[in-house]
Amino acid sequence: MSSNKMQQLRLTQQNLQNVLGQKQQLESQLLELDSALTELKTAEKAYRIIGKIMVASPTEKLSKELQEKREVIEIRFKNFSKQEERLKAGLEEAQQEVLQELKQKKK
Repeated sequence: MSSNKMQQLRLTQQNLQNVLGQKQQLESQLLELDSALTELKTAEKAYRIIGKIMVASPTEKLSKELQEKREVIEIRFKNFSKQEERLKAGLEEAQQEVLQELKQKKK
């Protein structure tokens, strides 16, 4: 069996694991932002942390900034989802090639 194909298979698996990890982090950030946006809707006062201090900030402004940040993360999340699909397809193809080679060697 070609060691090149095995290396390619391992590399694709590692890439897929990395993408899944990053996608999970983004999903966590989205949940955090959703929670913060929900809280801001009912909050009378809002604060932002700058360095080591908390500073009062208008809720509308903070809400708008969080919404923009959420949109950016959503785009990144969608990109990682597309990349995940491509990697899964490549992984499946590489696995099939390796299996075919193994079957031919047994004959």
